[in-house]
Amino acid sequence: MVLISNSTNETEKIGEKIGKNLRGKEILALWGTMGMGKTALARGIAGFFGLKEMVSSPTFAIMNEYRNSRINIYHFDMYRVCSEEDLESTGFYDYIDKGIIIIEWSENIRESLPETAKNIIITPGGDEKRRKIEIEGIKIDKDIVG
Repeated sequence: MVLISNSTNETEKIGEKIGKNLRGKEILALWGTMGMGKTALARGIAGFFGLKEMVSSPTFAIMNEYRNSRINIYHFDMYRVCSEEDLESTGFYDYIDKGIIIIEWSENIRESLPETAKNIIITPGGDEKRRKIEIEGIKIDKDIVG
């Protein structure tokens, strides 16, 4: 499914709709260059579970954990991960099947992504704020934004 977002707010709303369709142990591989809205999408997903205010880019921390009584979300940033050894040092494999895993910069661990990962590809949509969001492996309603 391909959706168009015209703003950060709409990207977050799309994330909320994605969150609504998650069961709790999915791996979401976010693909997109700098500034495409990966963290905004993660904020929307966490927002569905009441965790929106906690979400920030894990660029320097490598992984941020958001949790409440309903869900555990593990938000990874693989921007600085360059090898399998780097990936192992993040603790990534320890979190599989323990909650929802959201991965920014999935491009950097392409070969190590589990086959069950759901891909969300974010690309420019024509102007500065518009984004094309392609969602693979998650069924969601088409009436997402508006």
